[in-house]
Amino acid sequence: MTSLPNLLTLSRLFAVPILVICMWQAGWLGYLIAYILFCLAGATDYLDGYLARSQGTVSKLGQFLDPIADKIMVGATIVMLIENDIVDGYATIAALIILLREIIVSGLREFLAGVQVSVPVSRLAKWKTAFQMIALGALILEGFAMRVMPALPAWEVGIVCLWLAAAMTTITGYDYLRAGLKHMV
Repeated sequence: MTSLPNLLTLSRLFAVPILVICMWQAGWLGYLIAYILFCLAGATDYLDGYLARSQGTVSKLGQFLDPIADKIMVGATIVMLIENDIVDGYATIAALIILLREIIVSGLREFLAGVQVSVPVSRLAKWKTAFQMIALGALILEGFAMRVMPALPAWEVGIVCLWLAAAMTTITGYDYLRAGLKHMV
């Protein structure tokens, strides 16, 4: 529990309520703090896995908490971006695709763990995560930019990356589901 990788993962979980508070009826400062916090949390997502593997401290707790922390952070951020009308209209569909895939894959992984089957993360799923984090970070930054730097193309970058992440989400979700169905039948 007290290994550095696990502490980094836990810090991501504890950052989520702060992130939500910063985005709740936020002004430019709230969005700036939320953006910095989101970037730091995203960095810990990479760093905790890297450290656990390089130090040989991969733990069952870390393997359990890491995807949960990621999904809670992504889900809370998407909800706040929709609530604050930064993600709206058709872009809401891309956000919902991402949320639904996360829920479905989490359930699938839980089922497969029960039958002792592991589904490794694909290279495309790692790219999906990268585009998803860039999209959400850019869209949080838009909350700041629209108040302080309206010429900054944060929204445009965020929406393009959100749709790219949604497309990759659909492909990787289908791949996981197809692999999982073999063990359900």
